[in-house]
Amino acid sequence: MKELSNASRRRMLASTGGIVALASLGGVARADTGGADSAAAKAVKSLPDYASWKDADSLIVHSANTIETKRTAFGSSVITPTDRLFVRNNVTPPKDPSMVKEPDSWTVEVSGVAKPRSFTVAELKELGLAAVPMVLQCSGNGRGWFPHKPSGTQWTVGAAGCVIFTGVPVKALLEAVGGMTDGMVYMTSTGGEEIPAGLDPNTVKIERSVPISAIEDAILAWELNGEPLPLAHGGPLRMIVPGYTGVNSIKYIKHLAFTKEQSMAKIQQTSYRWTPVGGKPKPSEDSIWEMPVKSWINYPSDPDQTVKAGKVQISGVAMGGMTAAKTIEVSVNGGKDWQKAEFVGPDLGKYAWREFVFAADLAAGTHELACRATNEAGDTQPEKRLENNRGYINNSWRDHMVAIKVA
Repeated sequence: MKELSNASRRRMLASTGGIVALASLGGVARADTGGADSAAAKAVKSLPDYASWKDADSLIVHSANTIETKRTAFGSSVITPTDRLFVRNNVTPPKDPSMVKEPDSWTVEVSGVAKPRSFTVAELKELGLAAVPMVLQCSGNGRGWFPHKPSGTQWTVGAAGCVIFTGVPVKALLEAVGGMTDGMVYMTSTGGEEIPAGLDPNTVKIERSVPISAIEDAILAWELNGEPLPLAHGGPLRMIVPGYTGVNSIKYIKHLAFTKEQSMAKIQQTSYRWTPVGGKPKPSEDSIWEMPVKSWINYPSDPDQTVKAGKVQISGVAMGGMTAAKTIEVSVNGGKDWQKAEFVGPDLGKYAWREFVFAADLAAGTHELACRATNEAGDTQPEKRLENNRGYINNSWRDHMVAIKVA
């Protein structure tokens, strides 16, 4: 198996002259495992009104716009229940809840095509239908383990979930408008969040551009896990780009454009870039787009609970990123030795994660449990994180390792 070698990783190393350190854990103390009794969980905060329907006992409320799933709350089903799914908003969500009460009347403008026009959600429903099981994951998931403590929410594993979005394929929409015009390079989505008066829209608007190749499986979704898409997750209509980090799946989408250049919005130009630690982000750096291979253990994972010695069923989830997860290995001694684990449950496609299980005989003492996945492209989850200024795309198996007590 080969270590992860995606294009962004190679390009970042090249652009920094190879001096960006892929720091191993070494003598750096790991952050907590994200268990139910983590420091973040103890700092109890109330759910915001727009997400008040969620299962508070399964969540860590970092702020009104950042809510994390507890590592112990993912359960053993492939699909993450919507009321346990994390929430991440770059700006305050729209304040008018009525926008999701009549979702069919929501409109989205389409441009950069042969026949520009607007569509209501009701009209989109006449164009086609696709259901996409996929991992939805914040770009900063795993940020809590970066030693330089990047700004932003200190997520561990809970800014992710595996869900099913349903909507119209972007390819079907393009067919209805005569295709995109010549020379288009990007698909650019603009959210419907309110922009305060007097501000330069580019400084605050949520608008992201992704390569045109992303249209292959992209959809405009109005449903999540079989229910109308709630406001907390981008309802009434959301752009969904499978395989890409969550910031690229724009909520409350009001404008879908096919463009020759990337958006001029700050969130595209300088935010979400592969920037060296201590550096100033710039548009020439690679954008945070595709997700890499990744896995972690969910049970046992609570450092404050003791596991009974003997046979222990170690379980977790593995995702392949842009291709399916192919194999998964588990170590019970901190990565010194690896053994193959088994995938269990349904295979919902290349963008969804797989559940895995490994039966281990554990003697009394402390054990460091780790897992590493390999995807269909041959990329293996690396031991070391890719250091970057904002703590994006952490798929280090060592960071995600958990220490458990056995008695």
